[in-house]
Amino acid sequence: MTQDPLTLYKLIVLYMLNRVSFPLTKAQVGDFILEKEYTNFLTLQQVIAELIDAELVQAHADRNRTHLAITGEGRETLSFFENRINLSIKEDIDRYFNENALEMRNETSILADYYKSVSGDYEAHLRAKEKDVTMVEIKLSVPDEDTAAAICANWQKKNQKIYQYLISQLF
Repeated sequence: MTQDPLTLYKLIVLYMLNRVSFPLTKAQVGDFILEKEYTNFLTLQQVIAELIDAELVQAHADRNRTHLAITGEGRETLSFFENRINLSIKEDIDRYFNENALEMRNETSILADYYKSVSGDYEAHLRAKEKDVTMVEIKLSVPDEDTAAAICANWQKKNQKIYQYLISQLF
């Protein structure tokens, strides 16, 4: 039986999202699918949009990244059609996650964003999550955008040390 390529791509995305305990970014999904040359960028964007429209995937935009998570309906759909994904593709996905899971989790679990507040200052909003639990959340008010951007960049690099310092000082 021949299947529509778009259907296969949708199943691959659902399979990827189902294999991890944290949301993936569109870029992470794209890195794998485009690296393996399963499809092109525009088709992948169409596939993700259709999965979101069908409520099989939830999308959450966070400044410059969109995080994707499979829904209950997505899991149910995958359970019916997972057998249509070639075993070698599943093995490629599993191998990719085994090699990149820690880096991918850190990328989606350490969040930093800033915005201009009503007072005219900038607020840097920093978070570290483990699965769906927020481990630490910090909001800092600073006078300018450059400082807020630097704080967000440093949070990406130094979040573990900062978290450990807070814990050691508070307990």
